[in-house]
Amino acid sequence: GDILDDYLRTDGVWILTRNKQFYKTNNEKECAEKCEAERNFTCRAFLFTRKKLECLTLAENAKMTVMFSSTDTVLYEKRIYLMQCKRGSGMDYRGTETKTRRGIPCQKWAEKKPHKPNYTPEKHPNAGLEENYCRNPDGDESGPWCYTTDPAIRFDYCAIPECEDQVTHTAEGECMQCNGEDYHGEVSRTESGLECQRWDAQEPHMHGFTQKHYPEKDLKMNYCRNPDGELRPWCFTTNPNKRWEYCNIPRCSTHPPVSGLDSQCLSEKGEDYRGRISITESGNACQHWNTQFPHKHGWIPDRYPCKGLEENYCRNPDGEKKPWCYTTNSSVRWEYCTIPPCDRTEQGIAGMNDAPVQVPLPEECYRGTGQSYRGTTSITASGKQCQAWSSMVPHRHIKTPDRFPDADLRDNYCRNPDGDSSPWCFTTDPNTIWEYCNLKRCDDPTQE
Repeated sequence: GDILDDYLRTDGVWILTRNKQFYKTNNEKECAEKCEAERNFTCRAFLFTRKKLECLTLAENAKMTVMFSSTDTVLYEKRIYLMQCKRGSGMDYRGTETKTRRGIPCQKWAEKKPHKPNYTPEKHPNAGLEENYCRNPDGDESGPWCYTTDPAIRFDYCAIPECEDQVTHTAEGECMQCNGEDYHGEVSRTESGLECQRWDAQEPHMHGFTQKHYPEKDLKMNYCRNPDGELRPWCFTTNPNKRWEYCNIPRCSTHPPVSGLDSQCLSEKGEDYRGRISITESGNACQHWNTQFPHKHGWIPDRYPCKGLEENYCRNPDGEKKPWCYTTNSSVRWEYCTIPPCDRTEQGIAGMNDAPVQVPLPEECYRGTGQSYRGTTSITASGKQCQAWSSMVPHRHIKTPDRFPDADLRDNYCRNPDGDSSPWCFTTDPNTIWEYCNLKRCDDPTQE
């Protein structure tokens, strides 16, 4: 099977940890291999960041420490260390129970008082004899046990429940669209079978997701919901050791209804931007979302059906400060894009120095030789992307904003700073220095 099958994946979280090792890896599988091979400590989990391709192997998991929200990070926890139940005799139990069935605290496996142990971490390095956790290094049929801290009782068994086939209670016909932000079903168990905590309760986990603060998110009862744009619906659990977990809700087979026009300009963080700009703010062309070259990544269109990950257009699927993309430049993994703001016109009227600019329209045109053209087209006649005027990559040039202050050489918009026959630009194609732009002359004879 896949090495990642042994891990529980949680998107968008970071956990506080003291014992960790940094590695540079290309993908999650390579990071999992680092975790398996870790010799500095027992690796229970690892963190992988998609953009930086950074891998952190961890001694702790979410049951042992605090979790934080962190976009672009994926947490993988070894399933064996998350199980609080035993299968068979429990030789593979790696839970965190530290008391016997009679409530007596366990002695640490590495200590020799009050009892001198026969089973030690040195003699049985693969038996999970850490701290004073209940374990079954000798395959005792009665299940996990430990040496006790009571001098009168050498060892005792622990009360570890049997694992059952846990169901998620998905009602017939229940499914979710997109990432489940609009899911209003009644599933109330997590994917591992834990019961959900009520949204209006603050025990066992305190939180801020209340009906008062999120009135439009339908936070009813203890139903799974997705109020914060996670990968899919989730809930806080009634298990004090597991703060939250995803719910197992199937995707609907039908596509969601098309809602209104998506934005062609930048409003707020641009998460609803669906325009066709596909060049970064430094002039690099964007990599297609459905390819893994030159940069491998996790933003696969099929996994995020409603994020608009089409072609190589700039998008903001992860709540960054504005739309971005992976670049076709192998030495620059990703960059933000320059998207015209939706309120540029109003800002201009309010007294900004920039001339008001409209969102590019199909009928954009120029008059005369186009020296007065101030639109936002950035595609050449042959379909190439324009290089930003302030950039020297891939072409060095002297047509810079500071040398032509009156030519409005903003971003990578087509302009005519030198009195050519029509607006033009340098291209992002290393083999084509410049081209005229894909613009028509206005038929309107009226004066400007």
